[in-house]
Amino acid sequence: MLASCNPWQAFAYNASMTIAERISKDITDAMRARDEHRLTTLRMMKSGIRSREIDKRAPVDDQETIQILSTMIKQRKDSIEQFTKGGRPELADKEAAEIKMIEDYMPKAAGEEEVTATVRATIAEMGPVTIKDMGTVMKNTMAKFQAGGTRVDGKLVSEAVKRELSPK
Repeated sequence: MLASCNPWQAFAYNASMTIAERISKDITDAMRARDEHRLTTLRMMKSGIRSREIDKRAPVDDQETIQILSTMIKQRKDSIEQFTKGGRPELADKEAAEIKMIEDYMPKAAGEEEVTATVRATIAEMGPVTIKDMGTVMKNTMAKFQAGGTRVDGKLVSEAVKRELSPK
């Protein structure tokens, strides 16, 4: 189908695909390329998505897919930490490679400067807040990132909120 179209049409076709559809397509490509590591990672991703669909008894949208993939990234980061402590750098490297593959399907992540700026904006909108309001500030900040379609590490947001709310 795409063989006869120009590259811009192919790009538009891929842009309209859901994340789950892109993963399925890339599984086929990985099979053809005989890329075992990529294939197993993609199958694991698809399995996680399919599992959520079965639990929910309905298809998942891209937002839910992003949450599933974020959980997978978090699990791999924990594994890297454990493998590093256990003196297994080869397994830690394998997990790091999987994180990179999973992140290819995710929206861009917010950097530390962007997180700090958003936390400051949230605090300014809320008015006078103290460290006791940390949960509310966290919730509002995370909601802003989610509404903007930007993924963010909750730990990074938590550290920024603590830093901004602590007395100077």
